[in-house]
Amino acid sequence: MALACTPASEDDGGDDAADGESSETAADDETSSDEGEGEGEDEGEAPTPAEPPTPTGTCPSFTDGYQDFEHADIEPRSARVWAGDAPTPGGMVVLYWHGYGSAPEEAVYSLSQPVIDAITAQGGVVVAPTSAPDSGEFPWFAVNASDREDDMLLGDEIVACAIEELGVDPRRVHVTGMSAGGLQTAAFAMARSRYVASVASYSGGVFSPLEFEDPSNLFSAMIIHGGETDVFGGFVNFDDLSKIWFDQLVANGNFAFMCDHGGGHVIPQGYGVDVVNFFFAHPFGTVPSPYAEGLPSELPSDCAL
Repeated sequence: MALACTPASEDDGGDDAADGESSETAADDETSSDEGEGEGEDEGEAPTPAEPPTPTGTCPSFTDGYQDFEHADIEPRSARVWAGDAPTPGGMVVLYWHGYGSAPEEAVYSLSQPVIDAITAQGGVVVAPTSAPDSGEFPWFAVNASDREDDMLLGDEIVACAIEELGVDPRRVHVTGMSAGGLQTAAFAMARSRYVASVASYSGGVFSPLEFEDPSNLFSAMIIHGGETDVFGGFVNFDDLSKIWFDQLVANGNFAFMCDHGGGHVIPQGYGVDVVNFFFAHPFGTVPSPYAEGLPSELPSDCAL
């Protein structure tokens, strides 16, 4: 099956388009980091993953640019890192998985540079891996129906090193991606549900329900798709795949909602700030969700419970 990532704008490339609609609302990030934090949690100590990953190799310096991550069980792999010059502890880590035919810089087009800057300004980091050269026709082993764990182990190493080197909060591990990267987002969230806090898939989902690593961690999910025309190759229907995953999550007790932007198989512009505000509001163990009784008015009107 062929998967693709197509920008919503016909005129602008990924990096240039990132300075468009999303930048208009990026200032909201500075005030949203505390919204929802702690809501839905019991009084006292906040829930924390019992088994966050730990480094298995030498961690790179988290400077802006491409860095190599060296998990002991796989070949070293590079990833694009967006980090501040002097990060303070307690920020989030956002893993971004790119789509078919794309590259790690897609994260800028999807989230927008102002939103990434807001994450790094608060001690966080955005990391977008490259795909393995032997992953198959499409990026990410899971998308090629492979049982190889390389991409999952790479994600573990990135998260572990971000915690160790930057002091990233283990409660703030978030995952997002588009198309093939949206499928990998869902696969990673399920395979690492013991520590993932919240996720946002763009034109992703699952072909059939996947096994939860830890079904008791009710991570929250923002599931974005392009409606009935979100189809690639004439038969890969991301509207359907998104709904399959949504139904599985809700049946397990996870909080999830969908946004149908109606634009087909594209990255919708202007959603980056909403995705990251959703992450800020949903650290690990946020049950019930602060969105459960009603979505924030700032969200796109196509989002619904």
